[in-house]
Amino acid sequence: MSKEELLEFDGVVTEVLPDGNFRVKLDNDHEILAYAAGKMRKHRIRTIAGDRVVVEMSPYDLERGRINFRHKSESAGPIGSGQRRPQFRRR
Repeated sequence: MSKEELLEFDGVVTEVLPDGNFRVKLDNDHEILAYAAGKMRKHRIRTIAGDRVVVEMSPYDLERGRINFRHKSESAGPIGSGQRRPQFRRR
């Protein structure tokens, strides 16, 4: 088996652990230990408890995985809305 044959599952982060590890409950009710992928660390994508994520797992070890995508939440406030505030105050 090669790297292309990874298993992908959807889940919810239930707990944030030290050293960038996360406890994730998959949609099939399995609990695994996962870490953030390198691109998520590089682009400083924050993951908190309650976030929906996509986890890649190797078929050899089904207790550990890598978080490679965090779904955007529907309740994103004004910070994540894409609108910018003006830098100066108009009269």
